[in-house]
Amino acid sequence: MIPVVMYHHINSDDLPLSNTEAMIDKHLRLVAQRYTSVFPGQDAENPICLTFDDAYYDFYHYVFPLLKKYRLKALLAVPSAYILDDTDVEPSRRLSLTHREIYEGENWQTYAPFCTYAELREMILSGLIAVASHSMNHVNLSDEGTDLAREIVASKRILEEKLGFRVDSFVLPYGKYNAAAIALAREHYSYVFRIGNALNPSWEGIGGLIYRIKGDALRAPDDLFKPLKQLGFWFKTIIKLVKGEQ
Repeated sequence: MIPVVMYHHINSDDLPLSNTEAMIDKHLRLVAQRYTSVFPGQDAENPICLTFDDAYYDFYHYVFPLLKKYRLKALLAVPSAYILDDTDVEPSRRLSLTHREIYEGENWQTYAPFCTYAELREMILSGLIAVASHSMNHVNLSDEGTDLAREIVASKRILEEKLGFRVDSFVLPYGKYNAAAIALAREHYSYVFRIGNALNPSWEGIGGLIYRIKGDALRAPDDLFKPLKQLGFWFKTIIKLVKGEQ
């Protein structure tokens, strides 16, 4: 089985979607001791895939140094409409916004609260980061009137043009989707990720989608690895496999 873990913020006011810097440090150290981190499609003994959503600057500031420290790989899901080429905004200012403020008005341009393309290229070149599309505008793909071609296909093209690297993974925003969104995503990407707190028998996932375990709001560094949590993940995996669900 392949566990895929989903994280969002570090040191954010949005506590359900965040971990403290101290917690993520201890957690990633434990991950490095117990698992081999992999990118989508890679095989290893005792594999784990770490995914971070939304490409907030706090990933570059807090998490990337820890990944280098522990030699861990991670997949970073990027909403391409919010990414600047580069910025000279001070790190403290980039980290100063609340979660809600990040998405208000033109704050994404004024404060640069997301990673820049320069930072994304630096991280990819380290060999520790792969980039996934997280749509263009981080919208609910099941909403009526959503431009699926723009959100799913154009976002991939922009990322590849800006970064110079192939993007073969798509992370569904909010875990929301419909049949049309899934069909288009699977046409253009090798790996499509959802939310779901289940494990994956292979990189085919379950019903063609790769399930992810919630790694935000950890109460302890080993929170995800405790026997009862693991039993819950296995139980949900079996149920999903029996039903053949997406």
